Amino acid sequence: MNTVKLIGNVGNEVNLFNFDNAKKAAFSLATDEVYINKNNEEVKNTTWHKVVAWGKVAEVCADLVSRGKLVSIQGKLNYRNYVNKENKTVYVTEIVAYKVSEVEVKEPQPQQ
Repeated sequence: MNTVKLIGNVGNEVNLFNFDNAKKAAFSLATDEVYINKNNEEVKNTTWHKVVAWGKVAEVCADLVSRGKLVSIQGKLNYRNYVNKENKTVYVTEIVAYKVSEVEVKEPQPQQ
């Protein structure tokens, strides 16, 4: 089963493309991983993902997604390639989203 779920911050504004019978949204998503290395130092690793959505999900993205917002993405991994103008093959890995939602960040409550 090809299923991906990511929670991260949107890296750029959504690019919305209109085709004859479909809409496509594209944006980047940053996910963070934090761990302690062998020197007992905290290391933060950020990974950038390309996200695309089609149809009604693309419309939701256009309304909901904006730079810096924390969102949850559910979808599938997609691998594709194409030949560019320099006649070089370009390989693309992207998340095809079928559900996108905002993640609410709860402020910590003060200790009493």
